[in-house]
Amino acid sequence: MASMRDIKRRKSSVESTQQITKAMKLVSTVKLQRAKARAEQSKYYFRAVYETVTSILAKAGEVDHPYLKGGGDGKKAIVLITSNKGLAGGYNSNVIKLITRNDEFNKDNTTIYAIGKKGKDAFLREGYPIFKDFSEAIEEPVYKDGMIVTEELLKAFEKGEISEIYLAYTYFKNTVSHVPTLLKLLPVDMDAVDQDIDGDGIPDEKPAPTAPMNFEPADEEALNLIIPKYISSLIYGALISAQAAENGARMQAMDNATNNAADMIDHLSLLYNRARQGKITTELTEIIAGADAIS
Repeated sequence: MASMRDIKRRKSSVESTQQITKAMKLVSTVKLQRAKARAEQSKYYFRAVYETVTSILAKAGEVDHPYLKGGGDGKKAIVLITSNKGLAGGYNSNVIKLITRNDEFNKDNTTIYAIGKKGKDAFLREGYPIFKDFSEAIEEPVYKDGMIVTEELLKAFEKGEISEIYLAYTYFKNTVSHVPTLLKLLPVDMDAVDQDIDGDGIPDEKPAPTAPMNFEPADEEALNLIIPKYISSLIYGALISAQAAENGARMQAMDNATNNAADMIDHLSLLYNRARQGKITTELTEIIAGADAIS
C-alpha cells in the first residue's frame, strides 16, 4: 500500500491537473460560442451554394468541361482539415480514419493538402505525401483561405497532377454531435454531388432537372467562374464548421477530464484517510502493548 506521503503528493498532482483542465474547458466554452455562431450563420450560405451549383449541373446536360470530366491520371488530392492542437478527444483521429480506413486511398495514389498540424503529422508518420501545408488557416478562417487553397488545387488539377479532389473535415451538427465527413469536389458530376453535405447521415438528393440550362456567356466560361467559387465556398464552410467542432470536442474532453480528476481526488482522499486511520491504530496498538509489557 502506498504511503501517506505518496498519496498526498498524488492527490496534489491531480488537483493541479484538474485546475488546468477546468481552465481549458472554460476557454474552449468561450471559443465555442463564437465559433458556433459563425457556423450557424454560414451553413445556410454553405448549403445554398451547394444546392445552386448542383441544380445548375442537373439542368446543364452533357457539358464538355475538364471540371466535369476529370483531371487526367494524376493522384487523388484530399483537403484534410484537422486542428493545430490536441486535447480534443477523438476529433482529429476520427477524420483521419475516414481516409486511412478507406480502400480508395493509399500512399501511392493520394496526396494531402493539410489544414491543421495534427492531420499533417499523422499522415507524415503514415508515409503519405504532404503537397502543401495551410495549417494557419484553421486558427481564424476567412473566405480568402478557401480561395488560396482552391487556387492551388485547380492549378494542379489543370496540369493533370491530380485527377480527383476530396474534402475531409468534421461537420458541426450541434454542441455534442460532430460528424466526420468526406466530400468529393472534383470532377463535379452527378455522382459526386449526391452526397451527405449536412452530416445527417442521409445523402442529399439531386434536384430534378425541370428545364434545360442555357449559359450566358458560353458554358465553359461560365463554369470557369462558377466551379472555383463553388469549391472555395465549400472549403470555407468546412473550415468554419470544423473550427466549431474542434472547440466543442475540446470542451467535452476537458469536461470529462475534470470530472475524472474529481473522482480520482475522492478516491485518493479515501485512501489517505484509511492510511491515516491505519497509522493511528498501529500507534495506539503499540502504546497499549508497551504499557502491558511494563505492567
